[in-house]
Amino acid sequence: MFTLIVQQTPAWVWGLLAALTAFGLSQTRDREVSLVRITVLPLVLMALSASGVLTAFGHSPVAFGGWGAGIGAALVFARNAVAVRGASWSGQTATLHVPGSWLPLALLLGLFATKYFVGASLALNPAQATDTLFAGLCGLAYGSFAGLFLARSMSLRSLAKASNGLRTT
Repeated sequence: MFTLIVQQTPAWVWGLLAALTAFGLSQTRDREVSLVRITVLPLVLMALSASGVLTAFGHSPVAFGGWGAGIGAALVFARNAVAVRGASWSGQTATLHVPGSWLPLALLLGLFATKYFVGASLALNPAQATDTLFAGLCGLAYGSFAGLFLARSMSLRSLAKASNGLRTT
């Protein structure tokens, strides 16, 4: 059955996976990043994860409750775990030096795998869209991955703000 699911997957999905993988791999190298970029990526991923919940489960309060709980849990419990060690702020260039990390790749692939799993599950059994446990757990997964990106971004913005009392808005 897994082979059939993979064969029935549209080609653009594999292109998206390749693009996400390439982007994730680019995050393994040290780089200079603006505050705008640090802010935009998590917001885009939050919007995409919310869109995934909406597409799969409609306006289900349970699914969106799980999504919100995932974001909240990531911010409360994992903020220190995803904080970027060794990052530094340059006031001269108004950029953050961010050391390379495999974490963004893992988070991107986790979010992709969640979307793929939910899509395949609902294609095989559309009735699962009304299963509250399934909807809540999928929402939780979507929110957790997006929340981890947001937590990482917030830790970098805090670093920039703390460095010499700089304004980061």
